[in-house]
Amino acid sequence: MKKISRGIGKILHHIGSFFDKWLITPITKFILRIIGFFKDNSKSLDRFMGKKSTLIVVSLLLSFAVFVLIDQESSVMADQYAEILYKQPVTAVYNEELYVVEGLPESVDITLVGEKRHIFLAKQAPSKGVSVDLTGLSEGNHKVTLKYSQKLKSLDYKLDPSNVTVTIYPKVSETKSLTYDILHQDNLDSKLSIKNVKLDRDNVIIKGAEYKLKKVATVKALVDIDDMANPVAGEITLKDVDLVAYDTKGKVVDVEIVPKSVTATVEVVSPSKEVPIRVVPKGNPVTGKSIKATETSVTKVTVYGSEEAIEKIEYLPVEIDVDGLSENKSYKVTLKKPTGITDISSKTLTVNVIVDSSISKEFSNISIATENLDAKYKVQALSKADSEVSVIVKGSQDVVNAVQQSSIIAYIDLEGYGVGEHEIEVKVKGTDLRLSYASKTKKVKVRISEK
Repeated sequence: MKKISRGIGKILHHIGSFFDKWLITPITKFILRIIGFFKDNSKSLDRFMGKKSTLIVVSLLLSFAVFVLIDQESSVMADQYAEILYKQPVTAVYNEELYVVEGLPESVDITLVGEKRHIFLAKQAPSKGVSVDLTGLSEGNHKVTLKYSQKLKSLDYKLDPSNVTVTIYPKVSETKSLTYDILHQDNLDSKLSIKNVKLDRDNVIIKGAEYKLKKVATVKALVDIDDMANPVAGEITLKDVDLVAYDTKGKVVDVEIVPKSVTATVEVVSPSKEVPIRVVPKGNPVTGKSIKATETSVTKVTVYGSEEAIEKIEYLPVEIDVDGLSENKSYKVTLKKPTGITDISSKTLTVNVIVDSSISKEFSNISIATENLDAKYKVQALSKADSEVSVIVKGSQDVVNAVQQSSIIAYIDLEGYGVGEHEIEVKVKGTDLRLSYASKTKKVKVRISEK
């Protein structure tokens, strides 16, 4: 042990002697010589420094030195660049099966500061992006720092925002019934309609924070007509139909839906029916004139629409204004689609109205019918005169003479009437719309009682 200590001591002694001989001693002698020089020549040096020319030269040298330093600093500053990477996605590390995180931005902006070539390299180099590690955090609010993973260390990175406050909720789940909405239905061929939509499942699971799940009123599959390529009548299958959760006001609720999409089978049909055209005159021709006949360029049309509308429609009414008409006239009419009808085989037609001299004819003993009487009531005329009326029919002679009394209907509308005696207006209608009908008795008295 003593031998080792002596050996180390000799090595340290040789190192100290080396530095003393070749470094410390020479520097000390050099400094002493400079001090001696200034002591011996102090008066001469003062006279030299006091000269005007010397001061000018020294000032120039100092100015040049300062210029060089500033120029070097400005060169360094000129090489600094900044570039912003907008909307860089943020990923969070946490247990997604157990928790829901709110308050975390979907993206941030990153400012890169440094030399241009380094910025270029940083943009080309792969990066893991912006992330935040939330593992180990409990439920509640937490202020966390976002981190940008980039291997290039010669740049400065600034995130906006760099710190955020997040809220961690326990994740809960609930089962919801699944319905559907049809989008862009107006883009479907007018001759086609959607009869039925069948989804491959009736229920879905929604997951998220408990307070958000309470807001969900319905979950719908959004069946988009635009996703169908050249739809025709038959069954069309749509895959990956998006699901969306809504609250009671129809606003989207941000929750996780399992599964994220479903498959929908859409039944496309093309209900149609051929129906006759019926001309419906509106108004009255001039006194002494009436409509003898109406002729249409198209007598029948094919209508398309929902099955319910197709089933109900018996004819297509075409209204024409004949008020004040005194002579024959042609009308160019655009056909209107009744409710539930989406298309008509003919869009326009021509109606020729033939006018003739008017005559009138009286039809007696027309029994009075009732309409819109509540089912819990019954009605009785107060007298024979209140149970039947005479009707005056006006129109072209040929048309009037062809009228059958059974085609004339006199009636009273009892909608809204209750138990008691009432005086009610008599109305008349007939099957031939070219004629006008009027009851000679304007009102009748009836008694309504409970059954």
